[in-house]
Amino acid sequence: MNKDHPGLSVRRQCSLLSLARSSLYYQPRGESAENLAFMGIIDRQFLETPWYGSRQMARHMQREGRKCGRHRVRRLMKLMRLVPIYQEPKTSRKHPEHKIYPYLLRNLSITRPNQVWCTDISYIPMRRGFLYLVAVMDWHSRKVLSWRLSNSMDAGFCVEALKEALAKYGAPEIFNSDQGSQFTSTDFTNVLNDAKVKISMDGRGRWIDNRMIERLWRSLKYECVYLNAFETGSEARKGIGAWISYYNERRPHSSHGLLTPDEAYGIRPPNLKIAA
Repeated sequence: MNKDHPGLSVRRQCSLLSLARSSLYYQPRGESAENLAFMGIIDRQFLETPWYGSRQMARHMQREGRKCGRHRVRRLMKLMRLVPIYQEPKTSRKHPEHKIYPYLLRNLSITRPNQVWCTDISYIPMRRGFLYLVAVMDWHSRKVLSWRLSNSMDAGFCVEALKEALAKYGAPEIFNSDQGSQFTSTDFTNVLNDAKVKISMDGRGRWIDNRMIERLWRSLKYECVYLNAFETGSEARKGIGAWISYYNERRPHSSHGLLTPDEAYGIRPPNLKIAA
């Protein structure tokens, strides 16, 4: 019970505040310090060589002088949701009972904000554990519309991020994701269907589409996560939030020349001057 609201449970109070319990509490995951160190090495290397499977990654670890065999590497990569692009196009596991929607982006020219949104989940290493981060991105501008951290892989934190993006920016024409169980769940797809959004899911051979948002993960990790080695969930949330604000508002994106994602989306600061 809470002293301010003695009749409300923590779950009920979180519901009233529109917060996930995972955003209030963080419990370190049950991996050894050695495994966490191995996961950090694997994560960095995978950003450089996303075609590495468990066999090649184990060889890399051995060349680095790490005693980490293929079976352990395979388990850790599975835990981190790292799937080599040449073996399997999807980046997360399907659920056998969930509906898979057709891929709608083939030969589609994406030329304006809110035409297509996309989403993905990434592993975030910490000093004593790890979290998962989901982001919703506008495809054209590359603006991060919303994001959530969680210490579990249930669909709830993905649904929260989606609802926040829809509430702030309205509905896109198309929403694209991989076929992971979080995004094929009825909790997630019902939100899109209720908003009259067309649902698109990457099919076989379309792993390249996910590389676009994975460039966001690369920048975030090298410019923020690896430099800080966050100790707690609250530290990670604060640091990642600050970096995403910088990315949206002040970091010109290579896809748009001198424009930041906010500016490409249509949000421009006052008195902005761009030289011809």
